[in-house]
Amino acid sequence: MNRITQLFESCKQGGILSVYFTAGYPALHDTKPILEALESRGVHMAEIGIPFSDPLADGPVIQQSSAQALRNGMSLRLLFRQLRDIRRTVNIPLILMGYLNPVMQYGFEAFCRACTDAGIDGIIIPDLPFDDYTASYKATAERHGLKIIMLVTPETPDARIRLIDRHTGGFIYAVSSASVTGAQKEFDENSQAFFRRIRAMHLRNPHLIGFGVGNKATYDAALAHAHGAIIGSRFVGLLQQSASPEEAVDRLLRAITV
Repeated sequence: MNRITQLFESCKQGGILSVYFTAGYPALHDTKPILEALESRGVHMAEIGIPFSDPLADGPVIQQSSAQALRNGMSLRLLFRQLRDIRRTVNIPLILMGYLNPVMQYGFEAFCRACTDAGIDGIIIPDLPFDDYTASYKATAERHGLKIIMLVTPETPDARIRLIDRHTGGFIYAVSSASVTGAQKEFDENSQAFFRRIRAMHLRNPHLIGFGVGNKATYDAALAHAHGAIIGSRFVGLLQQSASPEEAVDRLLRAITV
């Protein structure tokens, strides 16, 4: 069974915490230590960002981390080399998150094969249109046992959300707003209404809330309306400010619980 599926089956009451970071940041070979630190501190799932030169959906913190990772020499091929033996020390579900351009340059079939070889459980490609996914990519991903996770926003109609729910697996990524990534002090009423709408739909797949989660108020709001939360920008910023990945994770957990 896919590790993402196992996670949600073992945490039926919710409370799942997924944390995003950019591969190759702050330093080129930080990927493995960061993953080990996340698991050792009890984080349930990790999203590994593939750095890209034009990350349209990302806010300034993640944009800066992506640019620095590229300057450090990170590439998709190097990332797969770094992940080659990751399953010797890390057991939590791992998701690769990146834009379509570098994935297509690698070749989608080869990309999926490399993901499977590295023990990756799912893929998030924010700029992959859903219709293109079902027509051209779904069969390949499923053949390799990978979950492709789709994003939905407050602007996504119910009918579209249900279509995505029917044709994807793992979980649905509920984006708190139509803006770019970045921590917020609290969610506004439009975001809260979207969370209530998603929850009331009783979807087949579980869903996690991301974009804007980074303190206790936003984390608690996400847990109240979804199966868990995804944190990215806040953790990426803490990685730069901390002496070690372990310190960054500890500071993040304090920020969302105290």
